[in-house]
Amino acid sequence: MTKSYPKVINHIGVSVTDLNKAVSWYEEVLGFTVLRRETIKVEDSSLASSNFKGIFGPSFKRVNVVWLSSGNSVGFELFKFEDPKAEQRTNNFEYWKTGVFHICITDPNIEIICKKITDSGGRQLTNILHVNKSKPHHKMAYCQDPFGNIIEIFTHSYEQFIANT
Repeated sequence: MTKSYPKVINHIGVSVTDLNKAVSWYEEVLGFTVLRRETIKVEDSSLASSNFKGIFGPSFKRVNVVWLSSGNSVGFELFKFEDPKAEQRTNNFEYWKTGVFHICITDPNIEIICKKITDSGGRQLTNILHVNKSKPHHKMAYCQDPFGNIIEIFTHSYEQFIANT
């Protein structure tokens, strides 16, 4: 088998129970840009509706979606399922279970972004942690948005963090 080249992360999809609040939060707190909004209904004869029914199965009836973009052009999709209705999990920080459990953003002003998250209804789950004694400016923290999604924050790029630990 030939070695595969590194793939690019295209987008991340997150389900929320209040789409308008989530869109505002991700715009205001993390600075994401809204690209498009759409309601997808299974009754539609559109290609999108057909595709969504193929993805989510026969119980899918309706979802509202907002497509956003991060500062480095990674897509961030917010879904609010109307039918079946979205339910908020009581604990999204079940790190011991398999599957995606967080996204990570880079912000050199970690103290400011952590405060912005908590001031806007989110939570800071960990203290701001130093990850390398020889690089005290390399910091990280785990937070949670107001909708239960886990957000890790790095002060430096992923490559800088991993190469220097």
